[in-house]
Amino acid sequence: MQHAALTIDPAFRIGEVDPRLYGSFVEHMGRCVYTGIYEPGHATADGEGFRGDVAELVRELDPPLMRYPGGNFVSGYTWEDGVGPRENRPARLDLAWRSVETNEVGVDEFTKWTRKVGSEPMMAVNLGTRGIEAAQNLVEYTNHPGGTYWSDLRRQNGTAEPHGIKLWCLGNEMDGPWQIGHKTAEEYARLAAETAKAMRRVDPSIELVVCGSSHQRMPTFGTWEATVLSETYDLVDYVSLHSYYEQRGDDRGSFLASGTNMDRFIESVIATCDHVRGAGQHKKRVNLAFDEWNVWYQKRFAGPDNLDVATHPRLIEDEYSVVDAVVVGSLLISLLRHADRVKIACLAQLVNVIAPIRSEPDGPAWRQTTFHPYALTSRHGRGVVLRVEPIGPTYETSWMGEVPVVDATAVHHEESGAVTLFAVNRDQHEPLTLDIDIRSLPSLAIGEHVALFDEDPDATNTRDNPDRVTPTRLADVKTADGTITAVLPALSWNMIRLRTA
Repeated sequence: MQHAALTIDPAFRIGEVDPRLYGSFVEHMGRCVYTGIYEPGHATADGEGFRGDVAELVRELDPPLMRYPGGNFVSGYTWEDGVGPRENRPARLDLAWRSVETNEVGVDEFTKWTRKVGSEPMMAVNLGTRGIEAAQNLVEYTNHPGGTYWSDLRRQNGTAEPHGIKLWCLGNEMDGPWQIGHKTAEEYARLAAETAKAMRRVDPSIELVVCGSSHQRMPTFGTWEATVLSETYDLVDYVSLHSYYEQRGDDRGSFLASGTNMDRFIESVIATCDHVRGAGQHKKRVNLAFDEWNVWYQKRFAGPDNLDVATHPRLIEDEYSVVDAVVVGSLLISLLRHADRVKIACLAQLVNVIAPIRSEPDGPAWRQTTFHPYALTSRHGRGVVLRVEPIGPTYETSWMGEVPVVDATAVHHEESGAVTLFAVNRDQHEPLTLDIDIRSLPSLAIGEHVALFDEDPDATNTRDNPDRVTPTRLADVKTADGTITAVLPALSWNMIRLRTA
């Protein structure tokens, strides 16, 4: 059996976890909205048409933030189509996903629903086919108290008080040639800067996210961020990052190292932000919004250009395995490891579309394997992230070179004194013993160990067997000479909650 060790010390602080690190994403794509969160004819539907069974799972997942309405969808979206009486709303062709958008759900319905499930909206504006005026009007509609055209229209539509949406995205993936209204860095930077100014004049309290490059493999990556931030640095609060991961062929070892790639991606964007800050002699610090991330088997997706036009079609409804859940757990560890700069993150998406929750029309809703590490990390990963440096075995990958077998981070709950350790064992065949040095926290004496693993790493949760893969409570671990020793099962995600006796 292999062996690793790490030290937990409250002096090794990285930063406070912003709860918005555990956000999610609802896009008008596939069945995320329609027959996902919203299905008026469903047996559990509430008076507004939203599914009660899905809402309960969302509350269990507990995302404090939900990005909306896209994604690629937003770059061709006319937000006015989704407000007012439903019978008057037009059906539109969505060019991003070659779908018919019925506009039954819009900004009013979605915002009210997010609050009902205990979350907040993160609203994106269309900087593809539209621009400054549409964006400022939307802020006025959602956030201005009244006495103006757009705010009074909101009141007329049944929402007397402002929605008070505080977090806004200035478009989506605008360097992507697949984007409706694709722009060069210079074109987007000027539009984003002027839109930001106008939106803040309507509501100076809002926070703004400017588009980073669509992903780190883009030829524009790095130079895009530098150009855009040079124009917008003092006008925005965050720059966005997007990244999806999948197993390629039989190279599972590289797939399990996805968190290492995420680490390097984050650190590259931080370096660019800080370069622009130094070069421009700016006082404030721009932080990161990793507002799209997940496991997505893009090789299985035919691509939007190959889709027939349909209404609410089934799109990228990936079924996730134990391996996928372990990778999602390691990506959460990476986000926590950079909690000093990554303040916002959104697992894409919430329901059906590469999602932790699945649902069927007129049928049940259930948790995918990836639901569990996400829900448990969100619930228990609140506090101050501590730097841990595991010492142990490594293995060689074709993608990321040499990587550690154990990936881990810890969160200190300062009020209770408890510490939660999140750890992944990337070894596909053997368990591993992990010694946890807690001498600097002598009050900790016992650890509750929960792990997600299975004899079949390809096992999934399905409609017929929704609880095939669930977390397992392992034997509690106790301190001995200032050390707690846990056994991490092969190919597993682990949570160890250390507390006083």
